[in-house]
Amino acid sequence: MLALDTATPAVTAGVVDLTEDGARLLAQRVTVNAKAHGELLTPHLAEALAEAGHALSDLDAVVCGSGPGPFTGLRVGLVTAAALGQVLNRPVYPVPTPDAIALDARTGAPLLVATDARRKEVYWAAYDAAGRRTDGPHVDRPADVPAKLPAVAHAAGEGARIYADVLGLPVVDAVYPSPTSLVAAAAEELLAKARPAALTPLYLRRPDAVEPTGRKRVTR
Repeated sequence: MLALDTATPAVTAGVVDLTEDGARLLAQRVTVNAKAHGELLTPHLAEALAEAGHALSDLDAVVCGSGPGPFTGLRVGLVTAAALGQVLNRPVYPVPTPDAIALDARTGAPLLVATDARRKEVYWAAYDAAGRRTDGPHVDRPADVPAKLPAVAHAAGEGARIYADVLGLPVVDAVYPSPTSLVAAAAEELLAKARPAALTPLYLRRPDAVEPTGRKRVTR
């Protein structure tokens, strides 16, 4: 399986072997650079495939983080995954990025995953002790999250680290999604060879651009 994610500042690509026994990482390339998704993702996936000793034609499926995330970065991963799926005739499985982080951060207790949404906001979702999502994803100011949050014991993700003093939760060392956790989040569907859900990005915010309401009147 090829796993991709560009919903966070991490440009992530990895090759993962999935069996009934679980997901096993074969190779990965990860660079944290919020401005280099477009430049780095394709080289990263090519390098990971080469290190794993596989070609694109060997892939059974592609898994891609579907966000939430900033528009520009997020669409790089989704478009790349969609193009590979079409060219290779392979299914492409979207995975909400916080779901993957939650699996990396699983501690056996309820968890908050918060990623940086910029504009002094976070994307957040809540998970139970088994890593199943119970709420979200949402976008809010960090100070507004505690009042909306179900009872959790820990937090993970870049947003949790940046706003740890506001959220008031112990932070687990799981900042960005790993290729293994991306595949693990879709494992049930992958093993069943189920039809993937639509490859729809989770933007959460309304577009900044709006249609004009009318012509401006120019007067002297």
